[in-house]
Amino acid sequence: MIQTAIEASREAGAYLVSHLGKIKTIERKKGQETNLVTEIDKESERMIVSRIHASYPEHAILGEEGGRLDTDSEYCWVIDPLDGTTNYTHSFPIFSVSIGIQHRGKLIGGVVFDPIADELFSAEEGSGSFLNGTRLHVSETDTLINSLLVTGFPYNVRENPFNVVQHFQQFLMEAQGVRRLGSAALDLCYVAAGRLDGYWEVTLQPWDKAAGIVIVQEAGGTVTDFHGKPTNFQNPNTLASNGKIHSLMLAVIEKSL
Repeated sequence: MIQTAIEASREAGAYLVSHLGKIKTIERKKGQETNLVTEIDKESERMIVSRIHASYPEHAILGEEGGRLDTDSEYCWVIDPLDGTTNYTHSFPIFSVSIGIQHRGKLIGGVVFDPIADELFSAEEGSGSFLNGTRLHVSETDTLINSLLVTGFPYNVRENPFNVVQHFQQFLMEAQGVRRLGSAALDLCYVAAGRLDGYWEVTLQPWDKAAGIVIVQEAGGTVTDFHGKPTNFQNPNTLASNGKIHSLMLAVIEKSL
């Protein structure tokens, strides 16, 4: 299944790159003026679903762009065909394809592909995380003042859900630096690779993070909700770190809950 996810993500990634800067239509999702979807997102998802069902026709699919197929299968593929659509519509070269694999409600594998950098992150439960075949491990940073963190903002940031603005302000004061890349899947993968030390974000959707959660955990990192409880891919609020700064990040978040 991981190999199928790799092949699907590479095929979709090549399609995304070939159509960068050639978008014909941009739609806004109902009630969310800044939440965009294009014909590129939809075609990318169609390609991924087609590839998966060629090998696993009985498996369920949960896709961001409506590609939902419920079956009695114990397996479900959780797909974001273009994570970073806003970046993509501006030809800003930070976006990815994310494919998570779930078995009986538990995430067991994931693949995230950055087609611009040609970086493929993958993980399988119990087998470690990899970047283009090289094993990954989270950083060893153990203080916030030496940490480079990353976050994202929800499409309804103006409503300040879960005090997202306050969280950002607090971390700006505590960390060495805070970045905002625009692709939750890549944020998580960068934590797994040790490029970033921690990540937090509110109101994530399952497809935003399903693959990334597995990749962080298999690289030795920690993923919880904002209360330190084990998270699942359906919990909207997510905190991921190298483990060493996790309690410190929780303490900062608690100031603004």
